[in-house]
Amino acid sequence: YQRRVHGGSGGREHAIVKALSNSQTPCKIVGFGSDRNPGIANFCTTFETGKITEPQAVREFAKKHGVTIAFIGPEAPLAAGVVDALEAEGIGCVGPRQFHAQLESSKGFTRKLLEKHGLQKYSPLYKHFSSMDGLPEWLRELGDGKYVLKADGLKGGKGVVVGGVHIHSFEDAESFCKELFESSETVVIEERLIGPEFSLMSFVDGKSLAHMPAVRDFKRAFENNEGPNTGGMGSITGPNNTLPFIDDNDVKEAGHINELVVSKINLEAGEGGPGYRGILYGAYMKTDSGVKIIEYNARFGDPESINLLHLFEGDLVAVCRDIVKGTLDPAKVKFSSAASTCKYAVPDGYPDKPVKGKVVSVDKVERKDALVFASIAEQPDGTLTLCGSRAIAVVASGATINEAADSAEATISQLSGPVWHRKDIGNPALM
Repeated sequence: YQRRVHGGSGGREHAIVKALSNSQTPCKIVGFGSDRNPGIANFCTTFETGKITEPQAVREFAKKHGVTIAFIGPEAPLAAGVVDALEAEGIGCVGPRQFHAQLESSKGFTRKLLEKHGLQKYSPLYKHFSSMDGLPEWLRELGDGKYVLKADGLKGGKGVVVGGVHIHSFEDAESFCKELFESSETVVIEERLIGPEFSLMSFVDGKSLAHMPAVRDFKRAFENNEGPNTGGMGSITGPNNTLPFIDDNDVKEAGHINELVVSKINLEAGEGGPGYRGILYGAYMKTDSGVKIIEYNARFGDPESINLLHLFEGDLVAVCRDIVKGTLDPAKVKFSSAASTCKYAVPDGYPDKPVKGKVVSVDKVERKDALVFASIAEQPDGTLTLCGSRAIAVVASGATINEAADSAEATISQLSGPVWHRKDIGNPALM
């Protein structure tokens, strides 16, 4: 047996431990998270809570339990250097070191990396600001409603403001930037690109990449893609591992860009290290001038990981072992060709004033294997209560996105309690 520690306690992490437990290669799973997620704890021989962004705490837990491989789920521990601390103890990690994790933890770092290595054609025009100096002029040069403001650091998927969508004047844009500067943050201001968005995630072993199916998530809180951004209300994959609004060439191009970016950040990191290892998540937009990079994440997306691991047909434990050893074989990374839809149930009042502590029941749910727990607590009497963020995801597959969406809708509607979800995810009109 190999003993795995799993870091994190959200829906993404529940999907990961579920896939690990379904692997042909036997392993024992121990978990370390900020909260006790009942879905994750059920798969673990041991589960402890603690500060997942403290490298020393994670390292001590891993040493105590004789961990051989660690799978780090969320972005914050990666940015905090948890992988560096574990690797210093000889524990292999599915997750990049702190330097490589800058692809997500700093928007400015990523844009500069692309620029330095001649990959500007995949980027929008941008400037990186640490003060108001020159900022109003750059906004006006881009044009009214033709800019995107991005907080440079980690914001849980909520640090992006689009001109003409979330804000409607130069004055509001400047106020947003001033607030960031007052809290000692910096901001990247990019030209606004137009086109459909999709993501391509890859397993990476330091040099080789194995790509997953293209996926699309829906960040806006309300139906018809309206309202504030969230961590993601749901996501879809299409039949044959593509999506209706992109073609095979777009997917190939995104895969090629992921490969280029891994090689360039490895170059920046210098010789001697293991290179970028773990999951690389490229968020893309198909524009009239080709596929462009919106941003990079250094881990699985949430909810996208729920779709992808639902479709995964390989041995995830073996893939993790190969990532750590640097022997990843893309031929062993297999996915179903079915379409899939994931929908998140969220507390009433979400995202601005979510109810907390209220009971949600899964008793009437027929397909309990379709449930993925996220921001949920289990009380001593076994009842489940809401913690204030995205609560329970439901995933389903089908011959078409619509069929998968109907199946997910039927299951999520069987939840009872003060929760709601977007009914339109998977609807052809949204494509």
